Amino acid sequence: MNILSTIFSGGTKDLVEGVGGVIDNLHTSKEEKLEAEQKVKELVVSYQNTLEKEISNRWTADMKSDSWLSKNIRPLVLAFLVLSTVLMIFIDAGVVQFHVEEKWTDLLQLVLITVIGAYFGGRSLEKVKKNA
Repeated sequence: MNILSTIFSGGTKDLVEGVGGVIDNLHTSKEEKLEAEQKVKELVVSYQNTLEKEISNRWTADMKSDSWLSKNIRPLVLAFLVLSTVLMIFIDAGVVQFHVEEKWTDLLQLVLITVIGAYFGGRSLEKVKKNA
């Protein structure tokens, strides 16, 4: 789970800091180092924006498709994950006698957070961009 959290949350920060360390090792003036670090940060932000646009484009293409499944897969996955989480809560509460290993609950937690964040966060972002 540490690798995925690094990729999704702090990966960019680590990348910028790593590049900053390389820049510090170069024999340049302080101003040149700051300028190089700023350019790297701008490139990272530009790359992140490109990724977000591609995700939005993919979701737009899904909605324009004639396929029922492509239009409804994200809400269905979201509903499945929420129901799975509720089921695991009942199992954990002792209502149903069944043992679920911790690694599976960790995986479900990670996937659920990712899907809910992408679904609702992405939709909110699309609405904000539409209104802007």
